[in-house]
This record gives sequence, structure tokens and C-alpha cells, in this order.
Amino acid sequence: MKTLLLYLFLLCFNILLPAVHSQCIKDQQQSLLHLKKSLQFDQSSGRTPLISWNSSTDCCSWVGVTCTSNGHVVGLDLSSETISGPIPGSFAKFSNLRELDLSSTKISGPVPGFFANFSKLISLNLGGCRLSGTFPNEIFQVPTLQAIDLSGNFKLGGSFPKFPKNNGSLESLILSQTNFSGSLPESIGNLKMLSTIDLSYCNFTGSVPSSVFSLPLLSELNLAHNQFSGELAFYNVSSNLVTLDLSINNLEGQISVSIFNFRGLQSLNLSSNNFNAFPFNGPQQLKNLMNIDLSYNSLLSLYNGTDSSYSSFPQIDSLNLAANKLGTIPYFLRNQSTLSSVDLSENHIRGKIPDWIWSSNSLSTLNLSCNYLVALEAPLFDSTVKTVDLHSNQLQGQIPTFLPNAKYLDYSRNNFSSIPSNIGDSLTNTLFFSLSSNNLHGLIPASICHASNLQILNLSNNSLSGMIPQCLTAMRDLSVLNLARNNLTGSISNVEVTEDSSLQILEIGGNQLGGKVPKSLAKCTELEVLNIGNNNITDSFPCLLKNIPNLRVLILRSNNFYGGTECLNTNGTWSGLQIIDLAHNNFSGEIQGILWRTWREMMATENGSLLTTVVGSHTKRKPSNIGSHTKRKPSNMICNRVGDPTCHGHPNAISSNALSLNALSPSEYSVSPLEYSVSIIVTSKGFEMELVKILSIFTLIDFSSNNFSGPIPKEMGELISLRVLNLSRNAFTGEIPSSFGNMRVLESLDLSQNKLSGHIPPQLVKLTYLASLNLSYNQLIGRIPIGNQFSTFLNNSFTGNKGLSGFPLTVDNKAGFPPPPTVNGRPPNSGHHREVNWDLIIVEIGFTFGFGVAVGSLVLCKRWSKWYYRAMYNILLKIFPQLEERIGIHRRHVYINQRWWRR
Repeated sequence: MKTLLLYLFLLCFNILLPAVHSQCIKDQQQSLLHLKKSLQFDQSSGRTPLISWNSSTDCCSWVGVTCTSNGHVVGLDLSSETISGPIPGSFAKFSNLRELDLSSTKISGPVPGFFANFSKLISLNLGGCRLSGTFPNEIFQVPTLQAIDLSGNFKLGGSFPKFPKNNGSLESLILSQTNFSGSLPESIGNLKMLSTIDLSYCNFTGSVPSSVFSLPLLSELNLAHNQFSGELAFYNVSSNLVTLDLSINNLEGQISVSIFNFRGLQSLNLSSNNFNAFPFNGPQQLKNLMNIDLSYNSLLSLYNGTDSSYSSFPQIDSLNLAANKLGTIPYFLRNQSTLSSVDLSENHIRGKIPDWIWSSNSLSTLNLSCNYLVALEAPLFDSTVKTVDLHSNQLQGQIPTFLPNAKYLDYSRNNFSSIPSNIGDSLTNTLFFSLSSNNLHGLIPASICHASNLQILNLSNNSLSGMIPQCLTAMRDLSVLNLARNNLTGSISNVEVTEDSSLQILEIGGNQLGGKVPKSLAKCTELEVLNIGNNNITDSFPCLLKNIPNLRVLILRSNNFYGGTECLNTNGTWSGLQIIDLAHNNFSGEIQGILWRTWREMMATENGSLLTTVVGSHTKRKPSNIGSHTKRKPSNMICNRVGDPTCHGHPNAISSNALSLNALSPSEYSVSPLEYSVSIIVTSKGFEMELVKILSIFTLIDFSSNNFSGPIPKEMGELISLRVLNLSRNAFTGEIPSSFGNMRVLESLDLSQNKLSGHIPPQLVKLTYLASLNLSYNQLIGRIPIGNQFSTFLNNSFTGNKGLSGFPLTVDNKAGFPPPPTVNGRPPNSGHHREVNWDLIIVEIGFTFGFGVAVGSLVLCKRWSKWYYRAMYNILLKIFPQLEERIGIHRRHVYINQRWWRR
């Protein structure tokens, strides 16, 4: 009997249970289905929960829908869905919504104002969409609103209204990476419940209102990367503030000691402003402070406290004081026992690096680059520092070896003179090692191969001699080997590369190496950059390299290569090739058109990323501020010392910091990867220059100073992304292909000193990016086309062509040529074949206009005419004194007229 009763009880419970749970109201379901119909989403993907919304199921059970117990829809979460298009008006039917999340979708267009009518709205998340237009201010004033996130909508603008006292319950305000602008109102202090404010990467201006620092519950304030200006004022500050970021603005003046009343502060970032003083005797009050970033300001002095104040400075985790002209290493660092990262680069620090700086067991990253340090004091014991950047100083002597735990060592751009013979034994843990641009002499020690974990080795720009150690190219993990611009000798024919090689960049150009291109290079399937230019290599075109699928840069210039460039027995296409330099060799024969059609990278549209090599496979942790502002320079990027080329690189460099690291600080990696920027020397626009940070949109072909002959293939015009083309000093014949007009981004074209004939194609006028043109010393005829960039080229662009005439040539070589062709091939003024001399017309117009203004002013302005006649009369009297005697009879009349002038 008990069992039967229990069974009946459970049966009734199961029947009544659905009634207890919320059931969707019919009109709510219809409204949701109408919303689904009005939304644009990818139904083929099968991943969106919207597909499961249908009339046969309870809408309160649909994914993304939240209901009350009585069946009213109060929450919609469509985040990360495939929906796109504008926000439909059908959302307006859900006026009882408390939470709406459309973040990380492709929703676009303006934000509708009806959200301001959602009187129960608590959370509105539209972050990471594609919204645009002006955000309705009324939404900020919904009284129940607690959190709003509009971040990542770069085209969404607006400004803040005035917030009345005791208005609203807003706790989180996130507008980062939007186009909001205007000033931050003082009334923002009336939003007493605010705990998080993130307005970074916007366009706010004016001063930072002091009221924002007084918000009692505020824990995070991020106003970075705006245009705030003026001085900071801290009154009645909140003790709950944990993170304060005002970096990359135009703030100035002294930083008040009141900033240390933020007793709970853990992270302080005031970098990239114009502050000129910071009270370093105050941080001892901030017991929780962990991170300080004051880099890129104008702090001329650092600390004026007593010795007791040094010891009371709080134990922090990271300190960044880069680019502040400090002059000395702060002494309080000596008492830091928890410090893991220090950046004092670009501070005009002179003298020696003290031994105590290496003794901390917690220190992991030390950056003293771009200073005037001359020596380092070695510690008694090996240091545990893992990242050391000392580049661009004046350090001398032998390379130090007391950093066996370091994974990253940059000693480039110093005055080191020798490498210890056992250097490899102290690099067993090192991934990145750069000694470029020093005064190193002698052989490359064979022990360097003991550094078995090396991924990047840069010994370029020194005076190293002897042969390349064969073990270097056999190192399995080595991805970048740069030995360029030394005095290395010997043959490279016997260089062996293993089949499992990781080599991605090999730069050995600018030496005295001979022999032939080693066959083992064909095994380097990961190779992207090969620079063997400026050597004594004697070989035919290295067709074996055609089998390297990822090759992007090939430099063979200034060697003794000979023969044609055809590779009949290979299937490689070099589809990713973007720079090829064969200049100053003995290549000969005709160039086949099929060669160009396989270079897909030169036909692709531009994307603008840096040509870099990422070494390693671990996940990269990219900091949020990298690349965020032109004024901001992360510590291991290029230094900017005015007048000091050691931090700027080659004077003709397009960028700076030749052949050094990279875009990201190595301290941002747990282990790997490292990023290495490619640097090469090319000839562009008539000048030899060093490309240091090569954009992937930069493409170049240089076949100059060879013996190529025959016509220029018309297929070359299909390389629509080509930036620089140099075919000068060859024996090309025939006409300039009209297809060159398709290379719309071409900036430099040099076809000089060939045997080209015919007319200059009028299609070249369409090359509006063309900054340098050299067609000199050919056999071209006809009139020079006019229009666009052609009006900027000088005589030397066309000299040596006896059959050419027209601007800018000063004298026509031949008379009777037809008028210059235009882009469409039709001559202007075809009825009478006359060329308008615009230079003469402009001069005449200018003279007429100026004369008219002068005469009109004298005629129409009574004051000016009286002044003019009086001045002329006085001048004539000074030049011809006898004039006064001759006109004596008229003196009275003149006097009367002068009185009339003064009326």
C-alpha cells in the first residue's frame, strides 16, 4: 500500500512539475520567432542556437533565453553568434529585458534609442560588434542600468551627458576602443556605484575631472590612449582603487603626493605623458603596490629622499622608467627583493653597471639599452637573470659569460672586441643571442655550437674572419643565422644543412665567401629569407632553391652568377616570393613570361603586416599596449635617441634598429616564441637603403646590371602589388609593355640604359604612386605623356633618348611630333594640335591678378590713395630736390590738396 501511494505521489509530482517551472507566454514566443526572422545569421553553419528556436518547444528552454517564473522573457544572450546586420526594431517588444548580450557578433549600424525605454534593464553588452553612428545618451540614464559594455566598436561615437546627483546604479562603464569624444564631465562623480571605468583608446579631451578619483567604490580606472591634458588633481581619493592607467595622453606638470592616498593601489601606469616630476619618497605608503610604469615622460630626477626612505620603498614586482633622462641607476633598487622586471632604457645613464644589480634572485628581465654605459661589474656568482638587453651602449672588452641562465641576450651596438673561446658553454639555455654591430675580430669560436638551444644567432656587422663553422648550419633548432657584413672567407659549397633543419632566415651576405650555392639548402623547406649577396660566389642560377615553398626574400646581388634564369626541371613556383635581387651579376638571355605568373604574392592585395619570422611554437602572450600609440615605444623596440645613430640604425634606414629584435619584448613570452625582423639593403628610387622592418606589402624586383636581353615580358604587368622594379643596365629591346599601367602601387621604375624603343606608353600616367622614374639612355621616341606623376619628373628621367620631346625636356629634339598622348590614347585639342603652355598662362594670370588688386585698392580705398600720393610726392622730392623750386607756383595748390587728404 505504501508503495502504491509513493508511486501515485511521484506521478502527480511529475505531472505538476512543468507547471511549476516557467512556461513561455504565447505572445513572447511569437515575438522571439519574429526576432529570429528579422535577424540575419548564417543558417548553414549549424552552430548557432537560433536554428533550434521553433514554435514546437517552450521558448523559455531555448538557448540564450531567460524567463521569469511567470514566463516573461527577461534575458537574451546571443553573444558570439553569427548574426549580422542592423539591430532590428523587433527588440523593442522586449521592454522588460534585464539583460541583453549581443557581444562578439557582426551586428552593425546605429544603436536604436528604444533601449532607453527598457526601464528594468540591468546589463547591456554590445562589445566587439560593428556598430557605428552616435550612441543615444538617454541609455546611460536608465535608472536600473548597472553594466554597459560598448568596447571594440571603433566607429561608434558619442559623448557623455551630465549625470544628476544620486542618479542611477551604474557599476561598470566600458567604452574602450570606440570613437567616443568630448570632455569627461565633472558630474561623473555623481555615479557613486561605479567600480570599473574603462575609456581607453577613445578620443576624449580636456582635463581629467577630480571627481572621478573620489568615487568611493572605484577599483579600476583606465583612461589610457586618449587626449586628456593639463595637470592632475587628487582630492578625497578613493582607497579602493587597485588599477590606475592614464598612459598615452598629454598630461603634464608634477605628480602630486596625493596620488599615494590610493592606499589599495596595486598597478600605476602614467607612461607616455609629459610629467616632469614624481615624488618617489611617497610610494612607501602604498604597501600593495606591485607595478609602476612612468616611462616616456620627462622626469629629470628620480629620488630625493633620505637613506631611511630607500629601505622603506615598497617591494614591487616591475618598474618601467624608460626614456626619462634619469642619468643614474636608482639606488633604491638595491633593496628590492621581489623585483622581477626593470626597464631603464634611454635614460642617459653613464658609467658602469653595478654588480649588485645582478645579485637579486627574483630579477628576471633587465633592460639598460640605449644608454652610455661603458663597462659592467661582474658579480661574484652567476646571475639568474633570464632576459638581458644592453644594446646600444658603449660597453667594451670581452663578451661577459656570467649569465648561464639567460634565454635572451642582446649585446648589439656596443664596442665589444672579442668573443671568449668557451662562449658556447655559457649559452646552454639561451634562445636569442645578438652581438651585431660591435668591433668583434677573430674567428667565430667553434664552442658556439654548444649552445644547442639557440634559435636566433646574430653576429652581423663586425670584423669576424675565417670560415663559417660547419656545425652552425647543422644546429637543429636554429631558425635565424645572421653572419652578414663580416670578413668571412672560404667556400660555402660544403655547407651542410640537415633534413630536419629549422632554418628560416640565413643571411651571410657582405662577406668574401666563394664557391657554389650548397645543394643541401634544398633541404631547408622552412627557409623564408636567403641573403648571399655581395660575395664571390660563382655559379649558375640556383634552380635547386625553387623547391623551397616558403621563400619570400632572395638576395643574390653582387656575385658572379651567370647564365639564364630558366629552371626547366623543377616544379617550384615561389608563390610567396616578394623580394628578389639579382643585380650586379652576369645573368644573360631572355626572361620568360611564365616566370612572373607564378609569383602570386606580387599579385596579391596588400595586408600591411610586418615581415617577421616567429620562432618556436609556444603560445605568445601579447601585452595590450603593444603597438597602441606612436608615442609609446615598448622597451625592446627601437630606441629614439635624437642625434645618436646607435639607437636609430643606418642613417638611410627606412625604419631603425638594423638587424635587431623585433616587435615584442621577450619578457612577454614564457619561453618562446621570439620574433625577428628581417633587414636587407636594397636599391630603391636611385638610393641604396636599408630596409629594417619590411612590411609584407613591400615587393621588389631588381635585375639591374646584368646582360639580360630580348623584350620585357608583358606578363610582368600582372604583378599588381609590385612596389619597386629595376631592370636598368641590361640589353632589353622592344617597347615598354603597356601592361605596366596595371601596377597601380608601383613607386619606383628604372628601365635606364637598355635598348628600349618606341613610345612611352600613356598607361604609365595611371601610376599615381610613382615617385621615381628613370627611362634615360634608351632609344625611345615621341612626346612624353603628361598628367599625374609625370608632371613631377625632371629632365634626367628621360635624357639620352634622342627621339623624345616635350616636358620636362628643355629643348625638343625633333619637331613635328603629334601632341602627347593621354591615358585613353586620344590627343588633347585634336582639332588644331596645339599644346597649351600652362606655365606661361599661370604667370600671366598671377601678374594680372596682382596688378588688379594693387590698382583697385588705390582707386576704391580713399585712405590708401591719399597715403600713396603723399608717399610718392615725398620720394620724388628726395630724389629730385630741384622739383620743389620748379613747382613753386603750384605749392599752394599742393598744400590745399594735402589738407584735403587729411580730412
